[in-house]
Amino acid sequence: MLMAGLDGIENKIDPGDPLDKNIYDLSPEELAGVPSVPSSLEEALNALEEDHQYLLKGDVFTQDVIDTWLTYKRENEVDAVRLRPHPYEFFLYYDI
Repeated sequence: MLMAGLDGIENKIDPGDPLDKNIYDLSPEELAGVPSVPSSLEEALNALEEDHQYLLKGDVFTQDVIDTWLTYKRENEVDAVRLRPHPYEFFLYYDI
């Protein structure tokens, strides 16, 4: 996260204006314009695969480390997380 923040500062990436609205009250049209983060582990890994050049700066990580991390997560965790209920689902549906 630190390297992503430093990359944003270095490249003068505008984080956008703060959202001073309740996102749950927005219409679908308004919500479509609100940026969001990946909503699953698989989406997060895909985003990392597409954009990780900032992690290679300063030899903090190597391409091999990133590739190994992505492979491990995909082979050992993506399906394990996706195929099991989240604890909140137990709260919603089984806590009667």
